[in-house]
Amino acid sequence: MSAPFDDYEAALEWLVGHYNLERQLGRPDVAVPTLDRMTALMGILGDPQASVPTVHLTGTNGKGSTSRIIVDVMAALGLAAGSYRSPHITRVNDRIAVANEPLDDLDFTTALAEIATVESLVEAMVGQRPNYFEVLSAAAFNWFAATGVDVNVIEVGLGGRWDATNVIDAEVAVITNIDADHLEIIGPTLADVAREKAGIIGPDSHVICGETDPALVDVIRRETCREIWLAGADFGVVQDRLAVGGRVVELFTPYGRHEEVFLPAHGAHQARNLAVAVAAVEAFFGRPLDGDVLAAGLERLSLPARFEIVGRQPLVIVDGAHNPAGARALADTLFVDFVPAAVDEQRCVLVVGCSGPHDPLGFLEAIDVDRFDLVVATGAAWPRSLPAADIEVAAQGLGAVVEVAGTVAEAVDAGIRFAGEAGTVVVTGSLYVASEARVHLQQ
Repeated sequence: MSAPFDDYEAALEWLVGHYNLERQLGRPDVAVPTLDRMTALMGILGDPQASVPTVHLTGTNGKGSTSRIIVDVMAALGLAAGSYRSPHITRVNDRIAVANEPLDDLDFTTALAEIATVESLVEAMVGQRPNYFEVLSAAAFNWFAATGVDVNVIEVGLGGRWDATNVIDAEVAVITNIDADHLEIIGPTLADVAREKAGIIGPDSHVICGETDPALVDVIRRETCREIWLAGADFGVVQDRLAVGGRVVELFTPYGRHEEVFLPAHGAHQARNLAVAVAAVEAFFGRPLDGDVLAAGLERLSLPARFEIVGRQPLVIVDGAHNPAGARALADTLFVDFVPAAVDEQRCVLVVGCSGPHDPLGFLEAIDVDRFDLVVATGAAWPRSLPAADIEVAAQGLGAVVEVAGTVAEAVDAGIRFAGEAGTVVVTGSLYVASEARVHLQQ
């Protein structure tokens, strides 16, 4: 059998022809969760996901930052780490990467072609062809196995138990945290969310649990595992202070302490993500991580769309926060840690667009919308984008001054004009908004 395409553009066209759950969340036609298609596809490919040891990550927030830290530390140890994450920030290639470098167009086309040649066999076995996320997950696992990476670092797309990535028997299973998000699918309670995310834990997994709520930790601990390390008890942050260009952190794990670690990232939440990442690497190897290796890994670190500074004069910050927990972390970083004096004395603009089924009111409350001098409401070119008018109404109800812009690019430009050279512009609400803003500003 041969693939139905032979170039990158044709491969993308073939890919988007598949059912895409990311576009359908919150709609009544969301498919019933099942691993049948993914299990069949992996079997046809020879179960490539079983040939590479894996760190598997889930959690409401922090997966992207934590996984990127893990990959860079693995690189400092001399290991090539394959990573799979979603959604993509700039291009779909971003989802499949080695050493945090996305596959180029030729390799990405080849990876998809391997799946395209066998998808009809899956349809014959289970009566349905793989969906968009399953195709990409399978392409990642197959590519990593074929190219001989040393370790996989795999992010869950949604939940955990029924996620397409959960065909893994992970050596290390990471749960960054549990908060309110996608409750209509994996809720309705936080205990339900915890139960779904704990579904990535296998009997041979070493679990790294970043959640600290005792009731939710109790749900996670009900899953059979090899060992579990708990944040605050077995690992965590001892000290965390601001520094030029990031933070200086002291961590502890069961293997000892890491002192004076420079983390080139903004926000106290990133120190917690670092603690989870270090614990995950040490659990994977079963030994302490050398301080020089950790420092070398963090020197490589880049966190696109995570309080990413993409412009100066005015200061322009892009952040992919999309739920109230992410909005609170962003607000704390901006108003408490980062530039409190400048924000209070100069014009501060919020450019915001949200995706359904998220509630814009909860997001705007969490981000302290009344502290911004202007809110520019907009929406990404994305099927689930909420109408800018809905965001406008919610923000006005919280006392904000609001403008509406038809596109993210127009919203960013309006925010920059209002802020002036001395002001601050924060672009947030979803990774899709962050993506469009980054592309516009880079151009």
